[in-house]
Amino acid sequence: MRLRGRKGIRENLEQQVDLVVLDPKQYKGKWSELFGNDHPIFVEFGMGKGQFISQMSYKYPEFNFIGIDMYDELVRRASEKARKAWSQAEVETPPNLKLALANIEQIEEVFEEAELERIYLNFSDPWPKAKHARRRLTHPRFLKKYTELLNKKGQIHFKTDSETLFDFSLNAIADFGMQMTNLSLNLHRDGLNEEHVMTEYEQKFMGKGMNIHRVEVIVGEDALSEYQQIRLDKYKVREAADESGEDQE
Repeated sequence: MRLRGRKGIRENLEQQVDLVVLDPKQYKGKWSELFGNDHPIFVEFGMGKGQFISQMSYKYPEFNFIGIDMYDELVRRASEKARKAWSQAEVETPPNLKLALANIEQIEEVFEEAELERIYLNFSDPWPKAKHARRRLTHPRFLKKYTELLNKKGQIHFKTDSETLFDFSLNAIADFGMQMTNLSLNLHRDGLNEEHVMTEYEQKFMGKGMNIHRVEVIVGEDALSEYQQIRLDKYKVREAADESGEDQE
């Protein structure tokens, strides 16, 4: 990715110590201390210009959010989006959001085991050539890292416009033995859900009529138990309804 950034980007970021973290490795295992609370931590890997993570932090103040990107210009743009999102509440610095400059290749040096509760992968680079498959953020080598970083309630939420990447990802997730739910091959088929927060890419692709693929991956044992209980309860409801129908006959 080539970015034409403004001059003095690094200086700009260095002045935003209230929002931007240029050396995130120093907070490994200490992110809750940085936020000043023990709220669950949700992270977006490859946040781009930051629209999604900024709006999520404003919409859900009961959670802590971290946006990660390896390009300082994107971190700068994300900082503008974040401050704009919170300006409607007349808040200059988002209290539950940090934007970190980091390479996901070394993400285990940024977070401690079980430090995160949710990981967002939104429109990651599809790396279409087979020889670059290892660079895809849903490759098994990354999935292994995610399982170590996520806690007992951990989940991965993945979205992409790339059918090829989605197919690859579903197979990788299945081979890894992970439980998938809320799988969609056309997320906005029935229109935009008001609860759904879109990325810049998502708005662009949706405007072109392109399908958005999405899946949630249940990782943590508590999250998996809850998911299984919900499925069991739904089954019991259907079974009771079927029996009731038979009795009426």
